[in-house]
Amino acid sequence: MLKKGYLFFSILVLFIGVSDINSQEPKEKGMEEMWGETKVSGDALKSGKAKLFDEGNYGMFIHWGLFSNLAGVWENKTYYGIGEWIMNPRMAGIPVEDYKKVANDFNPTGFDAKAIAQLAKDAGMKYIIITSKHHEGFAMFDSKASDFNIVKATPFGRDPMHELSDACHELGLGFGFYYSHNQDWTAPGGTRGPKVDENGKEATFEDYFYNKCKPQVKEICSNYGQIDFVWFDTPGDMEEKYVVELADMVRELQPKAMMCSRVGYGLGDYASVGDMEVPTKKIKGLWETADTNNDSWSYAWYDNNFKSPKVILGRVIETVARGGTYLFNVGPNQMGVIPEIGAKFLRESGDWLKKYSQVVYNANPSPWSYKLPWGDVTTKDNSMFLAVSEWPTDGKLYLPGLKTKIKSAYIVNPKGKNKKVKFNQSDDTDWVSFDVPYKAPDDLISVIEVKFNEDDTILVEDNSLGVYPNTDTVLITEFGEAKNATQSNKRWMEKFGEWKHADQVSDWKENGTITWNIDVKEAGYYYLDLSYAGKKRLVWKTVTDEGITVQNQQAATEKYVFYSMGILEFKTPGLHTITTSLVEGDKKTSSLKSLKLRPIK
Repeated sequence: MLKKGYLFFSILVLFIGVSDINSQEPKEKGMEEMWGETKVSGDALKSGKAKLFDEGNYGMFIHWGLFSNLAGVWENKTYYGIGEWIMNPRMAGIPVEDYKKVANDFNPTGFDAKAIAQLAKDAGMKYIIITSKHHEGFAMFDSKASDFNIVKATPFGRDPMHELSDACHELGLGFGFYYSHNQDWTAPGGTRGPKVDENGKEATFEDYFYNKCKPQVKEICSNYGQIDFVWFDTPGDMEEKYVVELADMVRELQPKAMMCSRVGYGLGDYASVGDMEVPTKKIKGLWETADTNNDSWSYAWYDNNFKSPKVILGRVIETVARGGTYLFNVGPNQMGVIPEIGAKFLRESGDWLKKYSQVVYNANPSPWSYKLPWGDVTTKDNSMFLAVSEWPTDGKLYLPGLKTKIKSAYIVNPKGKNKKVKFNQSDDTDWVSFDVPYKAPDDLISVIEVKFNEDDTILVEDNSLGVYPNTDTVLITEFGEAKNATQSNKRWMEKFGEWKHADQVSDWKENGTITWNIDVKEAGYYYLDLSYAGKKRLVWKTVTDEGITVQNQQAATEKYVFYSMGILEFKTPGLHTITTSLVEGDKKTSSLKSLKLRPIK
């Protein structure tokens, strides 16, 4: 039987907060990074509380708050970037008292908890996590600890969290709360909040913690029935004793609730990796990635850059294939309504998930550590599911490095009988080829189920990357070996708070190189492109183990762009190495992201 790839781990991963941007410096220089360490004993699985997270693999995140009423606008000026940060000095810099007045006309009468819960269910999501209090300190629930909440401070006068909790429970969805436990920009003593209280007395973090934070966390853990998640955020330099106190209280009041690593000090039940990032390499353990359906997390009037159904599905499948869970955010508007374009795309992707549920739910990671050029792979029991988003036009689909013998293969047809697929698997090569129709069976992502004998374990040659004869192959630097150069993950913002990520190699020393091990399916000529960023003009050199060399000069900009270098020849199929180095240019700032090989037909 194929074994589930989750192994609990004693330390993990990174926490980088979109929601923890603190510097007043321009650009990214002062962006604060926070690294969450997650120590998990295994009790989470033994107790069964991780079942929803571990098997569901897909949840809805909701960013909704007082900031939604502004929709990215303050004093008739639009602030482009993540809308939930509009109060912050890095954006509009709204004074506390002025921001509190926004509540006077916050009246989201269009909010329909049942409609939102139904959308999540229609989208194929298994639970909802919603912001009960974000960094601006406004509680979206009825709180006795602070009158700055949606029930007491707005004409709306209702507790939408009660309504949404009830709607989720009625539909069989899990439910949980986001709570910003460290930052509070309107509460005296909260991190980045007022330094004095209403009487002019100096306020400490301890004051904030015991007057507002801990009482409100107690409220969300006590007044909404069973909850499945408490999603703390941005612990920063919060003292460990306060984090321990909160975590202990959550475990006492909601023993079945999961906490992510952003609670701090390794006290989470699972890791939350970088915002807006789908990891490119398999990660062991319980983890999620939080992504959003457009560019901002909360609603902004101008932001209609919604991910298409195909992109949504691709990112869900890629996350599951790397071993994780996908948390996908929506931002209701001033009226409490999720924009229709985003909702429509979610429903369309949900229709696909209903047809091919086995690809995502309770599915295990891909045998490969990385995404394949035509799509991705998940596994379950003695089956492997090829989720093909880029259908080949020549009737051939290739799998590299597969060691285990295939029993059978079928194109999955949700409406009828699965269609058998012929395949060629020989002892002479690790490549498998499938004879597939020229037209994709599904308009979004087609699925081929590959079956193995019941007791087989899928084995792949994961040390080399396949180079395909009928589609472009992109080699990212994360899967190469750098020498005399620095290999790292680079992050930057396009708009404020809109994170982009790239595994890259920079800081090139003398004789600095990046080398990939590859498995070429067919000998022949391939166009060679390099994706890099830098200054002025750069000269790159690429050499194969067969002595073929391509060297060329091209321009460089601060953006990663593919540049054509020339034609590279592989004289023989099989295992090879390909090595790239920077010959001329600014070795400190030049950054290589990836290499692309395009077959010439």
